[in-house]
Amino acid sequence: MPLPSRIRIAILDDYQIVALDSADWSPLKDRADITVFNDHLADTAQVIERLAPFDVVCVMRERTPLTREIIDSLPNLKLIASTGSANAAIDTDAAEQRGIKVAHTGYSSTPTIEFTWSMILAMARNIATENRSLLEGGWQRTLGTELAGKTLGLLGLGRVGSAVGVIGRAFRMNVIAWSQNLTEERAQSKSVQRVDKDTLFSTSDFLSVHVRLSERTRGLVGAAELASMKPTSRIINTSRGPIVDTNALLAALNSGQIAGAAIDVYDTEPLDLADPLRSHPNVLATPHIGYVTHELYQTFYGDTVRNIVEWLDQTKPADNA
Repeated sequence: MPLPSRIRIAILDDYQIVALDSADWSPLKDRADITVFNDHLADTAQVIERLAPFDVVCVMRERTPLTREIIDSLPNLKLIASTGSANAAIDTDAAEQRGIKVAHTGYSSTPTIEFTWSMILAMARNIATENRSLLEGGWQRTLGTELAGKTLGLLGLGRVGSAVGVIGRAFRMNVIAWSQNLTEERAQSKSVQRVDKDTLFSTSDFLSVHVRLSERTRGLVGAAELASMKPTSRIINTSRGPIVDTNALLAALNSGQIAGAAIDVYDTEPLDLADPLRSHPNVLATPHIGYVTHELYQTFYGDTVRNIVEWLDQTKPADNA
């Protein structure tokens, strides 16, 4: 499909207003008009209306899903530039059938690994609670929990989970793991004890979720799993919201079945203003910032610019543009 001499590019969901500062976009200065959208649209009709004029759509991870309905309703769309090495929120079959190229960027799991530990440490020492108390005039309201000697349970032992386990051992924690595909060989290679699912949930003091979202893992942590946890245990989810049944989690928190939860990912994002996770006293909630760092954004947007330039170089402009 021939291109106009000057294409139109949409950058979606730039919540922090940093997309244009995170990379050098000058290679596109004479070849494209760039529009940045800082707000998020969830309504399909509104997304279609907004994106209708654009040749290229740049998406940040899974913030705005590009479904078949949306893709088929965008006659000018020729390139989807997605951040990350994969994006399950893009209907790649629909894009391929339309002849729309989907390009991806580099990725680093380092921010999520580090962020997971910031959540664990913040919960163990009640940092958010004590900070809020101090700002309000209080002083020493809670007792912290030592990590040494406690059990860190890893639901998933892939790239992120195994690195989280390394740090857990540095804190002198007992590190155990389970997932549907975890083998004894894999666990031994990561110096982690492989256990069954029941043992993972019943013995973990801190249980951290590190599996990919799929039909097999959706709702993997439900009422039965939470009911088997200790009343002093805490769960951390920096992976994907639907892996943990939110209603079951809230019930467990409200009943005191578990002591707390640190949540960075949700079933629907951005999180609704009335969602009880925003205000629950035993929840440390953050707005899906596990991967949000200067360094990774530089990779994301720098690679995005290169992907667009390479695509333009390989595509002929229209003769009459």
